[in-house]
Amino acid sequence: MVRTASTMLPLGVSAPDFHLTDVVSGAPISLATFAEKPALLVMFISVHCPFVKHVQAQLAQIGIDYADRGLGIVGISPNDIEKYPDDAPEHLQALAHSQGFNFPLCCDASQTVAKVYMAACTPDFFLFDRDRHLAYRGQLDDSRPSNGQPVTGKDLRTAIESLLAGKDVDPNQRPSIGCNIKWIPGNEPEYFTGIRAEE
Repeated sequence: MVRTASTMLPLGVSAPDFHLTDVVSGAPISLATFAEKPALLVMFISVHCPFVKHVQAQLAQIGIDYADRGLGIVGISPNDIEKYPDDAPEHLQALAHSQGFNFPLCCDASQTVAKVYMAACTPDFFLFDRDRHLAYRGQLDDSRPSNGQPVTGKDLRTAIESLLAGKDVDPNQRPSIGCNIKWIPGNEPEYFTGIRAEE
């Protein structure tokens, strides 16, 4: 595992479209799935990463807390499932069931979606406004698996609250820290080099 930080994609960029399948329902998932939602949270997560395990209960709680408030959420697992079979669709499905995820969870087997979002780590968060312009990218909160701080989701929740209230999201944002995406050999993006975490 390489401790890796978000690329911090420029704020204001448009959400790239994608076409994936929910591992639980089998339903097709794309930006159009969330067309009526005033905000959309795209999360790159995985099963085996300890940084994701550390926050997965909070991700489920965010899904519950905002279910009736207009936030669309999709989880996407981008890891190489041949070398990391724990992140295969059947294990993603088990994760969704065990944590009670109420949002679609998809497997990005080709890693195409991760690349167009310039995702670098798991977890990696991208929050888009009604027009699907990037309003927040960064950490869930200050908690890490070994620093003893509670998992509250403060940073991400603050951004969500601002967006849903029609307010500007604070542009001062800290990158997410997590396991590097497990790229298929030869499929590593150019941006992967030089984005090791610093804290």
